[in-house]
Amino acid sequence: MGAFDPGIDTASLTRLHRIGIALAVVTGLVHLGLGLGTPTEPLGVASALAAVGYAGAIGLLLVGYRRRLVVALGVPYVGSQIALWYLFNEPSGPGDVSPLAAVDKTVQLLLLGVLLVLLFREA
Repeated sequence: MGAFDPGIDTASLTRLHRIGIALAVVTGLVHLGLGLGTPTEPLGVASALAAVGYAGAIGLLLVGYRRRLVVALGVPYVGSQIALWYLFNEPSGPGDVSPLAAVDKTVQLLLLGVLLVLLFREA
């Protein structure tokens, strides 16, 4: 697909793109929930903005806008969220991680893997 076509183009999405989009939806919804839960706190605002970032990336992929670039930018985006979560929370063991955080970080690690495969093999 060209640089920009305003129509949704799901036909050219691979199975790996679709898996990545599903994972991005999950972590985006988690971040949206966190943002809506504490909208006046800095972490709540950051979470809401992260959700907007995931939604924007999904939208760009769906319309076929520079998919390889979107995927490439997704690697540091997701990776930095994982790193920042670790720095802010400093978990010393599994007991320090909430079930929601465990699901979200697992989803983000899977998403990071999908993005790397897309970047180096498919995109």
